[in-house]
Amino acid sequence: MSVPAAHAADLLMQLSNPARLQAFAELVRLGDQGASIGELSYRLDLTKPQTGELLGRLVGAGLATGSGDGYYRARADILREAAQALDRTQPIAPLLAGFPQLKSYFAHGRLTSLPPTMSERYQQTAELFARFLAIEGVLTEDEVNAKIAVAADDVAAVRRMLVETGWLERDRAGTSYGSARVPTEA
Repeated sequence: MSVPAAHAADLLMQLSNPARLQAFAELVRLGDQGASIGELSYRLDLTKPQTGELLGRLVGAGLATGSGDGYYRARADILREAAQALDRTQPIAPLLAGFPQLKSYFAHGRLTSLPPTMSERYQQTAELFARFLAIEGVLTEDEVNAKIAVAADDVAAVRRMLVETGWLERDRAGTSYGSARVPTEA
């Protein structure tokens, strides 16, 4: 497991506790105003020691801050930062950085939708996947599918897009695939 993945898993583990999640949600709701242990105890209907324990765990995980004024505030941005760090570890992320116009078709390193078939972005998406797959030689359909599945759920649609745009060739039986052209250096 990568460091970003381990960090994200730790944050989610901390928030998997219903009481901690409720405390975090309340701090997020209160925004910059934050809350003291007493106020949060009242809002959560918990004792001060129980609330202190929850806040200690949230602060320890980096999900909240405690200040000298006795107020605790949520760090909701930490979840966004963890998600972005995870996104950067996705195998297609380095290539996607070279195609910023395609980012709206991806979420967390996975293709979520295809652009319209006749559009320039459809061609660009095909090129991005051709670079990502970097097919050398002849592959079976299962091998091509396995490579595509790393970054897309609709494997058949991506495979079809690659064939339609001329990046991938298939034999007449449709069981073997090879690169139809080599992407130029970007």
